[in-house]
Amino acid sequence: MAASIKDVAREAGVSIATVSRVLNDIDVVNEETKKKVLEAIKKLGYRPNIVARSLKTHRTRTVGILVPDISNQIYPEIVRGAEDVANIYKYNVM
Repeated sequence: MAASIKDVAREAGVSIATVSRVLNDIDVVNEETKKKVLEAIKKLGYRPNIVARSLKTHRTRTVGILVPDISNQIYPEIVRGAEDVANIYKYNVM
């Protein structure tokens, strides 16, 4: 069974809220605690459940792009540029 955020918190000896703060890169967690959480994540092989996060936040962080003609060389370049910008803001392109 996959590790949950609760498992990570238990392994690191911190609260679920602290694990969430580390995962969301909120700077209120001290470095030693952050290190313990990251080690627990690695040890347990934790991966955030994107579907669960989307359901809770009501956001998928996914952008769909439709192009009229994929064989036209300009469109793949445009999509690649959109993907680059989307990745900066932690969005996915579909």
